[in-house]
This record gives sequence, C-alpha cells and structure tokens, in this order.
Amino acid sequence: MATVEKRTSSVSDVGAWAMNVVSSVGIIMANKQLMSPGGYAFSFATSLTGFHFAVTALVGFISNATGYSTSKHVPLWELLWFSIVANMSITGMNFSLMLNSVGFYQISKLSMIPVVCVMEWILHNKGYSREVKASVFVVVLGVGVCTVTDVKVNAKGFICACVAVLSTSLQQITIGSLQKKYSIGSFELLSKTAPIQAVSLLLFGPIVDYLLSGQFIFRYHLSTGAVLFILLSCSLAVFCNVSQYLCIGRFSAVSFQVLGHMKTVCVLTLGWLLFDSELTLKNILGVALAIVGMVVYSWAVEKEKQANAKASQYKESLTEEDMSLLKDGVENTPVKDIELGSETKG
Repeated sequence: MATVEKRTSSVSDVGAWAMNVVSSVGIIMANKQLMSPGGYAFSFATSLTGFHFAVTALVGFISNATGYSTSKHVPLWELLWFSIVANMSITGMNFSLMLNSVGFYQISKLSMIPVVCVMEWILHNKGYSREVKASVFVVVLGVGVCTVTDVKVNAKGFICACVAVLSTSLQQITIGSLQKKYSIGSFELLSKTAPIQAVSLLLFGPIVDYLLSGQFIFRYHLSTGAVLFILLSCSLAVFCNVSQYLCIGRFSAVSFQVLGHMKTVCVLTLGWLLFDSELTLKNILGVALAIVGMVVYSWAVEKEKQANAKASQYKESLTEEDMSLLKDGVENTPVKDIELGSETKG
C-alpha cells in the first residue's frame, strides 16, 4: 500500500513539473510572437500579466461556484501582503530588463537561488547539504555560461534588480508558507490571490507599461491575430500559475528556481529550432553543464529525503525501544524499602 501511494505521489510530482515546464515554455513562445516587433508588437507586459490573472481568477471563481474546489479562510491582510510582494516582483523584473543590459538581467535572475537559500535559512532555519549546494552552483554556472553576455549596470537598474530579486524570492517562499500555515491547496490559494493581483495590475499596469515603452495600451490597434495570441497566452498562464503553486507546495522555492533554469534551457533550444537563434559552442557547453547540475540536484535532493526518512524512522523505533526497556525495568527491578532496609519484588 505504501509503495502504491509513493508511486502515485511520484507521478503527481512529475505531472506538476511537466505542466510547469510545458506551460511556461509555451507562454514564452506565444509572448515572443505577440510582443516582438516582427510579430504583433504588443509591448504591454504588465497589462498582459493583469489579463493573465483576470482569466485565472475567472477560472477560480467558476471552480468554486461549481463545487469543484473548496474555499478556506485566509486573512485578507495576508492576501494583500502577498499580492503587493508578487506585483513588486513583476514590476521590478520589467523595469530591471528595461534599465539593465540583458547580461546583468540574467545575472540578477541567477542570483535568486542563493537569495532564496539565505531567506529560507533566516525565516525558517532551513539548511542544505553540501551536495545540494554544489549542484545548485553547477546549474547557476551552466545557465550563466549560455545566457550572460554583455554586463552593464547603472544605479537605477541595480536598485530595480535588487527589488525584483528580493520580492520574487519572498513571493515564492510565501506561497509554500501560506499553503502549510492554512492547510490550503495550491489552486485554492491561487483563486484567492489572483483577483487582487488582476485588479491592481489592470489599474496600474497601463501606467507602468507607458513608463517602460512610451506607449498607451488604449492606442494599440487590436488585430484578430493579436487577440488570438492574447487568449492563448492567458490560457497558458492559467496552467503556468497553477503549476507554480503546485510545484512550490510540493517541493520548495529552491527546487522551483532550479526548475526555472530548466525552462531557460528549453527556451534556448526551442529558440534555436523555431526562431533561427544563434547556437554557439559556448551555448552548447553551458546547456550541457546546466543539465548535469539539474541531474545532480535531483539526486542530491532524493538522497537528502532518504536520509531524513531513515533518521525519522530510527528516532521512532528508538523511542519505542526506550519505552519498552523502561516498562520492563519498572516491572522487574527490585524496589528498596528505605525505612525498613528490605527489598520487595513487584
């Protein structure tokens, strides 16, 4: 029975990973066509994210209304706090990309894994084995080799990058914390946060996009093709958002960051296959190194889980043994009558 449950859990884990990778890579490809000058030139990333959360909120509302999912209580202030952090992450990333070179933007994204590790250590006193730390370093190094090119930074860009990294890391840690704290499922939590994020991003998104691109979304001419790609992007975003909460709830924020670098590798490969992107020896070596790091990371995490499970079993069995010895000792040990100086047996 335990073997069947473990196998089912493993299948669910793989399904969550696969959903996130496929939906994330798909949405990047769709957005590239939607937002590139050679495509439909829809350069309103923040507003588009607002559309994503609006559709996700609608799906959550329908799910609750039909009884497919249940709604558990989470304090409004925690939902508002999470939404503020999440929106800071989105806005910070967009401004970081605008103000910094692509190379420094990639470095800021790579720095999220060590930042998440430090924040989890500070907030939850969580430690990591040497194998996990080494594999994470290999992944970051591999992705850095194949993505980081020119590195230019300025004061405003550096501040935006710091805000983006800290808020994104905190957001991902908070997702897991809220799920555990309130025993709430990933989709139920997303259904509660999505409406708040949708409203705030749709209100302030056009302003942010104007600052980023110098264009108002209301002046954009919507073609049939652009509408279809916006709908495709929103549909994929539902799966992407749900799978993000699933993955962080099942694993950890660090594992989710490693998964994010796996998506980077997939995007680079698909860009070479579908969009005639340049693939150099440096890219190939970086991708290979990143894949090796991901394999080692998976092995290290599994090894850590098995070690923790064995330690837990040993602790339980030791406790039972101690209780048994204590019971036998109480029943069989002679008790001295101090006053009479004699022994009595129980």
